[in-house]
Amino acid sequence: MVKGKVIKYGDNVDTDVIIPARYLNTSDALELASHCMEDLDKDFSAKAKYANIIIGGKNFGCGSSREHAPIAIKAAGIKCVIAETFARIFYRNAINIGLPIVECSEAAKDIEESNEVNIDFKTGIITNSTKNKTYKAEAFPEFMEKIIKSEGLINYIKMHSK
Repeated sequence: MVKGKVIKYGDNVDTDVIIPARYLNTSDALELASHCMEDLDKDFSAKAKYANIIIGGKNFGCGSSREHAPIAIKAAGIKCVIAETFARIFYRNAINIGLPIVECSEAAKDIEESNEVNIDFKTGIITNSTKNKTYKAEAFPEFMEKIIKSEGLINYIKMHSK
């Protein structure tokens, strides 16, 4: 379960604005986080100090297949991304690094910047405490929940291959 305030963006947030290509020469997660969203939202770093959930529209994470994008989001302190839809490669990369992402069109359209939200991954229920509304997304399959709890696929494999 994740609880927090929301930072909201629109449709087609691509990996080039999540983490601009000029920063891809580092694999340091905190360095990536310091530049996350800077070309889209110069105030993202300040917002991420009080908000830990991103809401996106359609096609969140489109563009190149760089793993740096979900790494930068997670390292910035974001605990979950909710969007109408995700680019498939971004979706897989996010799960593989342990960043929970949830597709829910109704929630993505209705939840607003700074709303207080709870996400229950076991049930798929998203609760907007600010508006006193709930939305239903697909619950994570058990194997994906285990990958996320392990902080990513590599950690999951290390933990389960002993």
